Amino acid sequence: MSSEQFQQLTVASYVEQALHTDRGTDNRSMAFPLLGLFGETGSVLSEVKKKQRDARSYVGYAANVTEEFGDALWYLTVVAERGGLNLADIASQLVCAVPAKDGSEDAPITFAALQPEHMPLLGKPTPEFEKQLLELAGDVGLLVVDYQANRLEENPPVLTVRLLGILRSLVQAANNAGVTLEAAAVKNLHKTQDRWPVKKNYPPFLDEKAEKPEKLPRTLTVEIFEREMSGKTYVFQSCNEINIGDRLTDNAMEADDYRFHDVFHYAYAAVLGWSPVTRALFHLKRKSDPIIDEAQDGARATLIEEGISTWIFGRAKELDLFKGLEPGDLPLDMLKNIRQFVKGYECDELPLWLWEEAILQGFEAFRFLKEHRRGRVLIDMERRRLTVEALS
Repeated sequence: MSSEQFQQLTVASYVEQALHTDRGTDNRSMAFPLLGLFGETGSVLSEVKKKQRDARSYVGYAANVTEEFGDALWYLTVVAERGGLNLADIASQLVCAVPAKDGSEDAPITFAALQPEHMPLLGKPTPEFEKQLLELAGDVGLLVVDYQANRLEENPPVLTVRLLGILRSLVQAANNAGVTLEAAAVKNLHKTQDRWPVKKNYPPFLDEKAEKPEKLPRTLTVEIFEREMSGKTYVFQSCNEINIGDRLTDNAMEADDYRFHDVFHYAYAAVLGWSPVTRALFHLKRKSDPIIDEAQDGARATLIEEGISTWIFGRAKELDLFKGLEPGDLPLDMLKNIRQFVKGYECDELPLWLWEEAILQGFEAFRFLKEHRRGRVLIDMERRRLTVEALS
């Protein structure tokens, strides 16, 4: 994109998009975003501390500190909105005038207008940066104190003064960190849409261009049931009356019914359109493309998927196997860690909300099998659905 085509992000545009993802349960309360702003300010401080402590080994500093600035910006936006203000109006007070390219004097404020034209390179934290972050934390702390003392309700202009001070400190801290707030804002918008989209647009299937015999089945029925053999109970699976896979036990010191875990792989296939394990079970490796066959459908990919399933299961046991959770409820950190697990594989660009759908559907089927000990699992990739029904 040429410089003529590039349009700088305005604060007003960011505010409009950011507020679409405000999922707070009480849209009139300022407490939730205040806690978030306080926490994200602490997270920026934490990133600096990590970089100072592990200067050579902490390679995620640049990306993480930019993300934390974006999160702080989001909470600041919501605090302003719930206080009856708009962050764009607050930002306009930080600059005297921003002449538009067409010569008009009422151009909307851009994030670029809040910072120097030439930003320093992002390196290790400087003493000035540390000082500025502490000032930012102090400004946020004063806002929290005013909120607790009901001064914001008794004297509304106080909120404007506090938000102006916080935004000024945030800009100065970003300047010292070498972070453009525009980059932080763009990254934040991408993250919120990745996790809590206004509209869910399903991506094309990863094997859309594969030869038909090598595509994951768009519809498939698998029967899963227990059977006792030699005094021991195993889980078996069959498709079209043909046994598939190995007979399974929990492989654990304490029984937890993980023997039914293949239903997670079927959920990944149905919803994500990705599952090296399912490909292996049904002999659907994409052998016509040797590189994909080895890198995307090979043993390492199946181990990654098995590892993800096991790790998520450990988290799920702490949350009643995700019973009662709705889309948007799964921990964000868990979904972000999954993306780290699959980095470099074809599924690493799939949105986090889609991963959540696959996980929730997989555990819904798992809970059914855990209760009934048998069931007929229906994979419907066209509808992005995995369902289970009783098996007599």
